[in-house]
Amino acid sequence: MSAIALYALAALAEIAGCFAAWAVLREGRSAWWLLPGLLSLALFAWLLTRIDAAFAGRAFAAYGGIYIAASLGWMWAVEGARPDRWDLVGLAFCLAGAAIILLAPRPTG
Repeated sequence: MSAIALYALAALAEIAGCFAAWAVLREGRSAWWLLPGLLSLALFAWLLTRIDAAFAGRAFAAYGGIYIAASLGWMWAVEGARPDRWDLVGLAFCLAGAAIILLAPRPTG
């Protein structure tokens, strides 16, 4: 599986897990929401370990841009709030940074 696909799945898993906590703590949902939320967060952590990167910090840093894109997508699809132009400008900068971190040529020695 490609790094982009792994990052996208990880982002979905992380957002779903965090949203479960949000629903319990902010929206008064049942504490049972935390069980699938915790499983989702465990899946998120496992998916990030599947990224082919020499250093965890670099994999996590590159993931940040994908997470921001997925968060804005979640906001639009699940919460019904369409991202505004400033959300999209910020996203473009973040994705550019993530691409540089992920795709930059590195010495092999």
